[in-house]
Parts: sequence; C-alpha cells; structure tokens
Amino acid sequence: MPQEGRSLPLASPDAESPKLSVVIPMLNEAAGIEAALAALQPLRESGVEIIVVDGDSTDNSVALATPLADTLLTSSPGRARQMNLGAEHARSAALLFLHADTRLPEGGCKLISQALETHAWGRFDIHLEGKSRWLPLVSILMNLRSRLSGIATGDQGMFVRRGPFEAIGGFPTQQLMEDIELSKRLKALSPPACLRTKVISSGRRWDQFGAWKTIRLMWRLRYRYWRGVSATQLAKEYRNAR
Repeated sequence: MPQEGRSLPLASPDAESPKLSVVIPMLNEAAGIEAALAALQPLRESGVEIIVVDGDSTDNSVALATPLADTLLTSSPGRARQMNLGAEHARSAALLFLHADTRLPEGGCKLISQALETHAWGRFDIHLEGKSRWLPLVSILMNLRSRLSGIATGDQGMFVRRGPFEAIGGFPTQQLMEDIELSKRLKALSPPACLRTKVISSGRRWDQFGAWKTIRLMWRLRYRYWRGVSATQLAKEYRNAR
C-alpha cells in the first residue's frame, strides 16, 4: 500500500514535464474507478499525467486504480486535502481536478490547453447522466448559474494554471464548498474560461435522494454559505439531510 504523501511510482527527476496533470480524488469508488481511468488511458499515452489520491478507501479502489495511474497517493479523507496533495506531486504547469464519476469530452485536453493560454482557470459545462427526467434541466441550471456567477463546481472539471493555484494557497481545507471557495479566490484574479463543451457527470446524487430535494438542499446550503455560515456547520447539515 502507498503511504500518505508518497507516490507510486515516483517520477524520474529528469522526466519531461507532462502537458497536463489530472488529479482525481477517490474514496470507495471501486464500482466505477476502473472504467473512469480506462477512459483516460489514451490521454495518458499522449503525455498527460494521471494522479489518483485515495482518501482511505475501505474497498478495493486502490488495487483497481494503481495500474491505470501514473501516481497513486494516499491521504486522510477530505476532497480538498486530497486534491491539494495531488497538486503538490503534479509535474505539469496545468492542473485538471476531475471527480472520479466525471468523464472528459473528446478533445478535452486540447480545449483546456487553449483556454489556459488566455485564462488563469476555467471549467466545462456539465451534462448530468442518470435516471431522473429532471437531470437535463438541472444541468442547464447549473451551467447557467456558473456562467452568470463565474463560480464553478468540482463536477464541472475545474482546470487551472499552477501559478495562480499556488498563489491563492490551493483548495481551502474545509469539509464542504471547497470548490465554491476556490472559484471565489480565483475569480478575484481573473474570470474563468467557461467552456460550452460538456463533461458527463454522474447524477447518482439526484437519483438517490430525489432531484428537487437535492436542488433545494444545495441551493439552501450555498445561500447560507454566502451569508457566512461555516463550511463545517454546512457539512453537518448536508450529512443529516441525506
């Protein structure tokens, strides 16, 4: 098993820097992580670095992910903590934070490279995939809200140049809304590149808990966060509401 903060395998110090480092936080994703990483292998073969950061999974996620990643790290649980650790070990000047249940569109790497030529950071539009008939509407509302506010969520495939990411201290190590807070801090540096090309992300949260119930919950939590309620308190409310 890899140790916390160490990678398998370690990159050669004189290795050519990859054109993009993809950081994937993982926690008990055995059901889907193999397929998710298999879809990224063509990018890996073209010079993209794949980093998976496990948050102490209790299933066989690590065993499934290890042969399909350039680097496998372990961390104490916490998506922000995991992504920051992955960024520390990344060798590229361009970082993509990709959820384990989100798939990149064809040509996504090229789109990121082009966007980062003129922007410090950005995100894709999203298409939620699942059983609920409301998911297309949820996707439209998410994309519209993000475009109007300049705030992105983690399941939209957030990408950023390393310099700005390090300048703001990376993801804040909070239990919820770490993607919202990162967006706010990056937005203070520059507006995001809002790519209309869509990532495909799992709608399992909406399917499991109900589309409108989930929408109401997330809008309420975001409103309370905007009003200054701590992320720790909101994380407790989120767990209790599920």
